[in-house]
Amino acid sequence: MNFDLSQEHQMIRKSMREFADKVVAPGAIERDRTKEFPKEIFKQLADMGMMGLPFSEEYGGAGADTVSFAIVTEELSRACASTGITYSAHISLGGAPLNLFGTDEQKHKYLTPISTGESFGAFGLTEPNAGSDAGGTQTRAIEDGDDFIINGSKVYITNASYAKHLAITAITDIKDGKKEISAIIVPTDAEGIKVIDNYEKMGLHASNTTELVLENVRVPKANLLGKRGEGFRQFLVTLDGGRIGIGAMAVGIAQAAFDKALKYSKERKQFGKSLSEFQITQFKLADMAMKIELARTMVHKAAWLKDQGRPFTKEASMCKLYASEIAMQIADQAVQIHGGYGYMKEYEVERYMRDAKLLEIGEGTSEVQRMVIAREIGC
Repeated sequence: MNFDLSQEHQMIRKSMREFADKVVAPGAIERDRTKEFPKEIFKQLADMGMMGLPFSEEYGGAGADTVSFAIVTEELSRACASTGITYSAHISLGGAPLNLFGTDEQKHKYLTPISTGESFGAFGLTEPNAGSDAGGTQTRAIEDGDDFIINGSKVYITNASYAKHLAITAITDIKDGKKEISAIIVPTDAEGIKVIDNYEKMGLHASNTTELVLENVRVPKANLLGKRGEGFRQFLVTLDGGRIGIGAMAVGIAQAAFDKALKYSKERKQFGKSLSEFQITQFKLADMAMKIELARTMVHKAAWLKDQGRPFTKEASMCKLYASEIAMQIADQAVQIHGGYGYMKEYEVERYMRDAKLLEIGEGTSEVQRMVIAREIGC
């Protein structure tokens, strides 16, 4: 086994670390306060060829792999988790379903603008009564000639305000009481669709989280993504890849919290010594470093398996579950090491804690991840 990053991966990490430190990090506190979406940052990422990183060059992408995506997501999240989740969702939820299940025509029409940064990627799955139980979908798509007429609502959708189109799941038929769920591409400027951006969130303030309301939205049947009735299976596959992104985000936040705590522990004097000289602080920092290393290794393993075309559902759930939970633990310890200063926004560690919490919930809660892992190990 070789745990070294390839030269290409090392170059991506180096360039993204420099970009994150120089461009993304300086405005993170202010964006958290003002909730300003980082559009200028993403224009620069588009110029760098990062917005379509793992997608084919034929559709405007860079033809890179999932490990590269994980590296970029981690580095962006280390500097600003709002930027990290925007990027992760753009690739893994917005672009990936089109890349995996779209026709060549659909990819040219819908994946290309995502890859070039002309549009942000978004995915409409969650509903008011269908969170962890995504099979509880109630949005309906009724056939009308060559069209579908869609009615329903979606909640907690990332990037929709800046997406020109997104794939949504909807019931296309009910047979013997069983729902036929399909995925359909819907332009966000279609008549009857409303994108509502008014959530008051705990964290990730500079990311875009919206509600979608669809009232008699008419789209052509040609916008069906993948095979009819396979929308449920398709979104499970999509979420597997998305969980790698969440795991990478968690590693980035955890790394940022650790870096701040380590730096502060060396500077802060108490009882005539720096905090880092006390064994209790050393043990905290040692545990933090260990957990980050393990989480990053698990994220890279899941990404590598995906790139090899091998099964990775279990590993994706493991990396998402472990990384998200240790991110919360490490953010908590970082606040504790900072003491009263840790509770103040200017020291940033409180933001890491607020941002990290979503990672234990989004793209499958920790409880759902344990269910997936239990199923995969044969329980």
